[in-house]
Amino acid sequence: MQHRIIVLGAGYAGAIAAGRLARRLRREDVAITLVNAEPDFVERVRMHQLAVGQDLRPRPFSEMFAGTGVELRIAKVTGVDVDGRTVAVVDANGAEELAYDTLVYALGSGWNSQGVPGSAEHAYEIAGRPGALRLRERLARLGAGQSVVVVGGGLTGLEAAAEIAEARPDLDVALAVRGDLGGHFSPRGREHLRKVFGRLKITVHEHAVVTGVEAERVTTADGRGIPAAVTVWTTGFAVHPIAAATGLKVTGTGQIVVDETMRSVSHPEVYAVGDAAMAAGPGNKPLRMSCASGGPTAWQAADAIAARLTGGRLPNTPIRYVNQCVSLGRWEGLIQYVTADDRAVRAVLTGRFAAAYKELVCRGAAWGVANPTLGLPVRRRRVTRERAVAVGS
Repeated sequence: MQHRIIVLGAGYAGAIAAGRLARRLRREDVAITLVNAEPDFVERVRMHQLAVGQDLRPRPFSEMFAGTGVELRIAKVTGVDVDGRTVAVVDANGAEELAYDTLVYALGSGWNSQGVPGSAEHAYEIAGRPGALRLRERLARLGAGQSVVVVGGGLTGLEAAAEIAEARPDLDVALAVRGDLGGHFSPRGREHLRKVFGRLKITVHEHAVVTGVEAERVTTADGRGIPAAVTVWTTGFAVHPIAAATGLKVTGTGQIVVDETMRSVSHPEVYAVGDAAMAAGPGNKPLRMSCASGGPTAWQAADAIAARLTGGRLPNTPIRYVNQCVSLGRWEGLIQYVTADDRAVRAVLTGRFAAAYKELVCRGAAWGVANPTLGLPVRRRRVTRERAVAVGS
């Protein structure tokens, strides 16, 4: 019998994991099923571009995984039974349960309203394609001089504010951040960020903790009211709630607790990758939710599964960071170099070179997903029945 591997979610992490498993294992020995709600890959790192009217290249999974041996199942995951080792899904034909021997959980994350009153009702988000398209339609209806407030000073917020200001210079764009603008960057990085935001005429509200969102404004903890015909909410991500409803060990935020091979510490037949995993990086510091973490965790999990099934050597390459890449419109960027545990160092790359660098990173990430089994040496080893049973026990 084939060892049944199910991968839930086909974002960066899930798609890479499925493709790498197909490259590592013999089709005769394993059945790999990739479950995703949409039929094509979403470049999440480009949602701010989609929101301002740019069209993105379609990447159908049927083409990406053609000939790989990966079975694609377009369905919505509604539950996971870790004791019965089944996944509940719903597609156009109705509900069904899929059985697995090994599960790779990669359902990722969505936007996080942080429970702020009015955010869910009045704010727009760009954590996924539906939200980005909804914002796109709203921005297209805004007249000259109307206000847009982006809430959140992380990488997503910085990119969204700059992209909107560049694409719509007729709008009054503002950014509300809890601390200093670019406070997590080096002094040189912060200086460049301020210069670009000044050139784009983005108003920055620093030390502005947003406590409420209304139809035409946001309010802050210190009593300020900031006009906002449109509020864009980018205050972080929240993981998919399904994992927390299972018997898996999860954190308070619902992330699955894993070891250094991305294996669940409570259920050894389950692996978690990307935003869904609470994995430790250098210095035992949790990896941040990002594309930069998703790819390496997927490689680690796929190689560990293949090693355990074939009796190979477990991966021991530590996951580390190199830089943080920020696009500031189409012609400006900021590459902040960081330590292995993601702390800013003095070195930065700015300007058009940084914009080109970020574009290469985005294209490279998409290429890695669109070509999941290319560029990786074929090292397929036979899966024996004994090893398959041992891995699933």
